[in-house]
Amino acid sequence: MNRRTLLRAGGLGVAGAFLPGVALARTGRPVLTHGVQSGDVATDGALVWTRADRPSRMLVEVATDPSFRHSRWVRGPLLTPDTGGTGRVRLDHLPPGTRAHYRVVAEDLDGRTRSQAVTGTFRTAPVGRQDVRFTWAGDVAGQGWGSNPDLGGMPIFAAMAARNPDFFLHSGDTVYSDGPLLPEVVLPDGRVWRNVVTPEKSKVAETLDEYRGQFAYNLLDAKYRDFAAAVPMVVQWDDHEVTNNWYPGEILDLPQYTEKRVDVLAARAFRAFHEWQPIDPRRAVDGRVYRRFSHGAHVEVFVLDMRSYKDANTAPRDGVGHVLGERQARWLVDSLARSRATWKIVAADLPIGLTVPDGVDIEGVANGLPGAPGGREHELAGVLRELRKRRVRNVVWLTADVHYTAAHHYSPDRAAVGDFDPFWEFVSGPLHAGAFGPNALDPTFGPEAVFVHAPPVANTSPLDGFQHFGEIAVDGRSGELTVWLRDATGTALWGETLRPR
Repeated sequence: MNRRTLLRAGGLGVAGAFLPGVALARTGRPVLTHGVQSGDVATDGALVWTRADRPSRMLVEVATDPSFRHSRWVRGPLLTPDTGGTGRVRLDHLPPGTRAHYRVVAEDLDGRTRSQAVTGTFRTAPVGRQDVRFTWAGDVAGQGWGSNPDLGGMPIFAAMAARNPDFFLHSGDTVYSDGPLLPEVVLPDGRVWRNVVTPEKSKVAETLDEYRGQFAYNLLDAKYRDFAAAVPMVVQWDDHEVTNNWYPGEILDLPQYTEKRVDVLAARAFRAFHEWQPIDPRRAVDGRVYRRFSHGAHVEVFVLDMRSYKDANTAPRDGVGHVLGERQARWLVDSLARSRATWKIVAADLPIGLTVPDGVDIEGVANGLPGAPGGREHELAGVLRELRKRRVRNVVWLTADVHYTAAHHYSPDRAAVGDFDPFWEFVSGPLHAGAFGPNALDPTFGPEAVFVHAPPVANTSPLDGFQHFGEIAVDGRSGELTVWLRDATGTALWGETLRPR
């Protein structure tokens, strides 16, 4: 499979060979058009994903040795137009803490021919006091900065792969469905940025196939595709998977959209998100995005959905607001309290103490006002209060969203409220998008910006050194957690070691 094959598949649209008259041609053998991905790793296996160019059967060969001498085959689902040709299957019965190797093929429906195999690998989650290393960030192909052939695509994914993480936490804005791409962008200094462009990335997404095309676009990038094959993902969504700053019930007034009902767009985007990401629906509470994963004795990750249950951005900034919803907030507190992991990692798609505006309204958690918690802050205050009451220790919050990297320390000594324990929030991104920031700190929970790396100009291109990812390493013997904030080359800009309490 070469780049010409991939671009030809992308040019046909994400439906590709499923278009009328093409699906019936059935010439040659099936092709896996967008590589393979793995995700939602457990102690005994992981979910494996692929996409074929025609109706076919997904088959996976898995082994614990790269030679595949002692392998077994797992029969996957039919790859059909109902899912845009995508499919996924869980590989299980593997030993914990072990490197697994897999090969995926698509078998023609008559069983006579198979696609060329595409290989991938992942490491199952450990069960004991093992070292754990993972990366996190968000924001891919946004603000007009897509896969650039002059850079070899999106180079930050090669830098993350070089860190050899056990898994990657994708903190939202996995795609920019509201951000069309142009073939070229002329920078203020005269440099020219070039984009690979597909039909689906040439307009805002509204139809199901257009939303599918947003996820397909990232997998046309060789560095992204190689990373996805080598590192299992834990994926959450934020706003740009649907449209900028969306909330349930919103009606758009933007001329570029013919479908103005955000709930309709969100349903299509959510379906495409689950079709194209390696997410196990059995692990997602109530079929949505929030869920939890254990990774050895030291690490448990709690993935939030701060988008599907939030109130309107136009809601009053005081009073009682919602960003998690009552059910998810209760799930988070109860799950954290039950966890026996040394470190409880909360993966939030919005930062807690940064004011994120939506015009004159508020998009994020912080309401931008001093004093007691109001609006969505009220719900977070309740979570933090319960965690202190139930003596939940060693909680670390990770996020992206604001397109720069920072380390924030929160303390009741600096806050308008005193009934919570001090904690850290680490911000990283963008992976490959316009860089912004820094945002203003809201004083309600007493945040202090210990480190910030942000550009001086809004929407700084990825050429100018403000792309970031974060890395967490937990030492198996001591339980100490070290965080690094890194740039697009993998160079550490800042680091800190935390000792468990």
